[in-house]
Amino acid sequence: MHITPPQEEWINRKIRLQQLLAKSGLDSCLVSQNVGIYYLTGSMQTGYLFMPAEGEPTYYVRRSLSRAVSESQVRTVGLGSFRNFGKLLEADYPTLFSQSDKRPLIGADFDVMPAQLYFRLTEAIPQAQWKDASALLRNTRSVKSTYEVDRISKAAEVAATALEKGIASLRIGMTELELITIIENAMRSQGHIGIMRMRGYNQEIMTGVVAAGEAAAEPTYFDGPAGGRGLSPAAPQSVSLRPIGRNEPILIDIGCCIDGYTIDQTRTAVIGELPSELMDAYKVAKAIIKRSEELLCPGVSPERLYAEALEMAETVGLSNHFMGFGDDQVKFLGHGIGLEIDEWPVLAKGFQEPLEPGMVLAVEPKFTFPGLGVVGIENTYLITETGCMALTISPEKLYELQD
Repeated sequence: MHITPPQEEWINRKIRLQQLLAKSGLDSCLVSQNVGIYYLTGSMQTGYLFMPAEGEPTYYVRRSLSRAVSESQVRTVGLGSFRNFGKLLEADYPTLFSQSDKRPLIGADFDVMPAQLYFRLTEAIPQAQWKDASALLRNTRSVKSTYEVDRISKAAEVAATALEKGIASLRIGMTELELITIIENAMRSQGHIGIMRMRGYNQEIMTGVVAAGEAAAEPTYFDGPAGGRGLSPAAPQSVSLRPIGRNEPILIDIGCCIDGYTIDQTRTAVIGELPSELMDAYKVAKAIIKRSEELLCPGVSPERLYAEALEMAETVGLSNHFMGFGDDQVKFLGHGIGLEIDEWPVLAKGFQEPLEPGMVLAVEPKFTFPGLGVVGIENTYLITETGCMALTISPEKLYELQD
């Protein structure tokens, strides 16, 4: 059931973004991406949000204006002809655009904006200067509100129920596709919106990676430690038609999205027993996630968690298998999560800004063994004032089934 955000949610989001705009020296920001527009307006119709560093924002809508007006929490008007966008902004924000000696500096979400749109904007609004505000916008969303945490927690409940239904159905010979169908059906019936969004260019994600044995270890373009064989080269990730066998790892890396907010979790299962090499690696993954829980505290840099995980994997001789294998290894331990799967901060080298209370991160230590499979675990955590709290509620165990 949809839960409407409280009114202060929109006020606080506006204040946070405007504070960052002022700090960065930007006069305003233009948001073009659907997720960013929804975050700041409460609507996801085609258009553009103009957020001044001071004053009230305006949502300029091309389609559907009537729906946007009924949903939006900010001033919402029709865009009209795109060629006249600059004149429209001048009329609505005369103080910002009327200074003959200064061109307003407008930030934009250039990390996701198509080049064609950028050129159209520069032509339609020639009186402005443009600057990339991608990092600023991602930082705005990195700290979650009570409402956002509640939605992610609800998604965790749904994912946990779906996982148990999937585990209960596991049988030798059933295909990966049959297993994820059961999991997806359980989530959809409880409100999963059916998609999970990613910000990264050309990155797509399905319900998750549900794959067994060597199929889970097959590399792919997806920026994650496990790819999966997929159903065809047109969808080269996640489930395939491969039957699930005995004594092989079954990776169940699933997400669930409720009211736009996503949980990300992974559990490993086996029908029979894991080979000793994979069991040892699974135990290391558990040790890494426990150490990460100790470090997930305000003031700790995200890159420290990644560095310590790398060291733990290297100490036991598993560095070549950690978070992928060979050239296909990914260079992170975890990632922020919320309206998108790949939010900030990232637990990776170069992310030095300390963790803050309210940040939500998925931590996913995994080990890949070509020809054998992938083992690991993943939880989503909320950073609190004193440490962290797991939002994932599925039991932290290796699911061992007997056929």
